[in-house]
Amino acid sequence: MNAVDAPAHETQTRTKKKSDKPWQVVVLDDPVNLMEYVSRVLIKVFGFSKEKAEELMMAVHQRGRAVVWSGNREKAEMYVNQLHSAQLHATLDRAE
Repeated sequence: MNAVDAPAHETQTRTKKKSDKPWQVVVLDDPVNLMEYVSRVLIKVFGFSKEKAEELMMAVHQRGRAVVWSGNREKAEMYVNQLHSAQLHATLDRAE
């Protein structure tokens, strides 16, 4: 009987593509919503601590926008929809 050689294991390296980059949920500043309300929405939607929500709210207020979450597209879309339902301006962007 002939010995059967074990199959050779091929190793593949995957290069990062643009599609591998996470999606970001970005909250935009608006003249309508009070800062306290924005903080409460961030706590409710993302489960942030009060301190984290206030830090992000201040970034939105001072810079006009802030990335509040980063991850897969499906979940990011869900968060953007929840923020829109709460009357906040939010977008979905590709991480750089």
